[in-house]
Amino acid sequence: MSEKILNKENHESFENLDSICKESWKIIAPFWPLKNLIAVNPLQGLEDLPFEEALTQGAIFFEQKEFPKQMEPININTIKWVQAFFDEGQASLSMPLRKQGFYNAWKKLVYFDDHLHGNDKRKKEWLLELSDSPDRAIIQCFLKLKIAKNDQSLFLTLMLTTLPGWASYIKYRTCWTQAEPSHPHPVSQLDYLAIRLATTCLLWQEAAELITWYKKNKETQVKKVSPLNEILKNENEYLLALLTSLKAQKVTVASSPEAQLVFCIDVRSEPFRRSLENQGDYETLGAAGFFGIPVSIKNSTTKELYASCPVLLKPKHTVEESPCSTQASYSDQKGYQKLATLKAFYQSLKYNFGTSFALVELLGFPAGLWMALKTLHPLFAFTLFTSIVKKIRPQNALVPSLDEIPFSDQCSYAHSILRSIGLTKNFSPLIVFCGHGSATQNNAYASALDCGACGGHHGASNAKIITNILNTQTVRQYLKEKEILIPDSTYFIAAEHTTTTDKVELYSTDSSDKSLTKKIEKLREALKKAGKINSQNRCKKMGFYSDENKSFLHTTIRSVDWAQVRPEWGLAQNASFMVAPRHISKKIDLDGRAFLHSYDHLQDPEGDILTAILTAPMVVGQWINSQYLFSTLNTTAYGSGSKITKNITGKIGIMQGNASDLMTGLPLQSVYRTDKQAYHKPVRLMTIVYAPFTLIDKIIEKQPVLQKLFRNGWVLLISINPEDNQPSFLDRNLKWKKEKPQI
Repeated sequence: MSEKILNKENHESFENLDSICKESWKIIAPFWPLKNLIAVNPLQGLEDLPFEEALTQGAIFFEQKEFPKQMEPININTIKWVQAFFDEGQASLSMPLRKQGFYNAWKKLVYFDDHLHGNDKRKKEWLLELSDSPDRAIIQCFLKLKIAKNDQSLFLTLMLTTLPGWASYIKYRTCWTQAEPSHPHPVSQLDYLAIRLATTCLLWQEAAELITWYKKNKETQVKKVSPLNEILKNENEYLLALLTSLKAQKVTVASSPEAQLVFCIDVRSEPFRRSLENQGDYETLGAAGFFGIPVSIKNSTTKELYASCPVLLKPKHTVEESPCSTQASYSDQKGYQKLATLKAFYQSLKYNFGTSFALVELLGFPAGLWMALKTLHPLFAFTLFTSIVKKIRPQNALVPSLDEIPFSDQCSYAHSILRSIGLTKNFSPLIVFCGHGSATQNNAYASALDCGACGGHHGASNAKIITNILNTQTVRQYLKEKEILIPDSTYFIAAEHTTTTDKVELYSTDSSDKSLTKKIEKLREALKKAGKINSQNRCKKMGFYSDENKSFLHTTIRSVDWAQVRPEWGLAQNASFMVAPRHISKKIDLDGRAFLHSYDHLQDPEGDILTAILTAPMVVGQWINSQYLFSTLNTTAYGSGSKITKNITGKIGIMQGNASDLMTGLPLQSVYRTDKQAYHKPVRLMTIVYAPFTLIDKIIEKQPVLQKLFRNGWVLLISINPEDNQPSFLDRNLKWKKEKPQI
């Protein structure tokens, strides 16, 4: 069809195309790549619906077990092109023309795809006549497929939901990468839809029948039993026991403990905090693990650059980390170069057509011995490997520079973090900001176990930055003017909690104060003891029992075992988000199911701090909660199936086999104890705020995102009255009740 005829007869279609395409993409949630997996609600596009309705709609669009048979070749041919275009270095030969964009590259290369057009002359001619503009190509495809105007939006939605994993990755690339440099291989949502429709035109010209299939599938899904009753049952059992315990708690008088430690709100921090508090006069607090520092971190030796803040924020500064001494910097630089050169050389031999078989012959025997050692004695293999690497590259602590953060911003960050957790007086001599990260081997989902508040990375860098800021005398002078007086004897130190092993590393300090050094050593011993206790409790949850020392060793072995499919439970069984002072929950065993954010409503009369907590950390908590909930309800539609049968594609995601959709959720092993017995209990996030509900009302009135989540029942909100510890529940009409709403 000529461009002239297309313009004349379909002017109205072009006018409506943009809105139709935007509407079709609304149902798709974004998917972050493996290097920084971020938890996302897979039904994020349905959050405008009541929770119970979204369950049904999600089943209709995403839980199909069988598509029309004609969709299989369409999906397979789509997958091979998206695999090639989005590859991030796994392929030995890269797809050409990628810099021109997805649709332009595909349009110039697809003529040579015999599997798609089968050398059919008419199909090849149609491809040549297909517009170079993706929006015009979409109109051409609508005409060829005879899709009625009223069905066009739904048809595009079905083009996305019949291969939702790859659509989710494109949603990420087109909507959530604003903070990154422009990608060398650009893509647009129109690009993908045009390719999807053109492929359909070539392989199934009667694809309008997909509308009929959808309507029949809709009727079938509506009749199925909803998981809502199971979810409500789990929520009632959990919430009743928790609120009963909270009612019994008494207000305690604030004091200055021996040390104060600020942990991430991550549910894995809660049991560790409880174990530590039992070791002495230690107070723990909770905050989002990036500690209010919106930065990108750059390693001065590897040149690696990544955003270390929640994806809801845009990094404001780039902070460079360097080894702590000039000599160390030189040694590290040379060491990193050696390792990088060796790795690059090995990879080039491994993936090259002419040398891959020779490499197997050359390294087969030593590689086999190394594999046997890693399998039979993983801890020894890891220790041996680490010692060899240390000889090549010295392990020196990296120190962040504050040069790129203006003094005014440093003061603002220091003031905000202390106020947000209510730490404005009664300062201890030693205050620790403890980030966290995970340590695993051969784990494609490793970043999903790291700190979500740091964009799926470790949190130590942010901890170092905030402690350096708070140790600066000029910043303390500013805080003094803001009526936050930090004693000269108070010292801030950074740390990192490794959640897989329960080890906490306190980063070195240049303080010459012997009294402070003793306090640090005493704390280090307390942290080690707490780690052993927590490891023992975690081992019980994994299904076996041993004493403290053996448990500590066992969790360490799991972290270095390359065959381990479940190095830790991660955030499984998460259920509640508590915004309250620690004394409210300190004596309660929350069983590692609660996000704990410290908060003092008396220091927040206008609700500014609570607004920030509810619209950022709580929203991310809801994403995490929903990801675990839906990955448990359906391990293939919303999860990523079993780790055992996975394949990594393009270094960006997981596939089952070699031609499946991109799997976007959690693996079965993260939420199931066995293949059939679930470990995670599906519940919606239950947010408990220790503040008068009159204060909460003022916040909800101004925040549409909170209105959506609370009004549609995606998050349950409970206010604990500080005067009598009595709970009030927010219903769907945003009115407070004394009893929990039924839905």
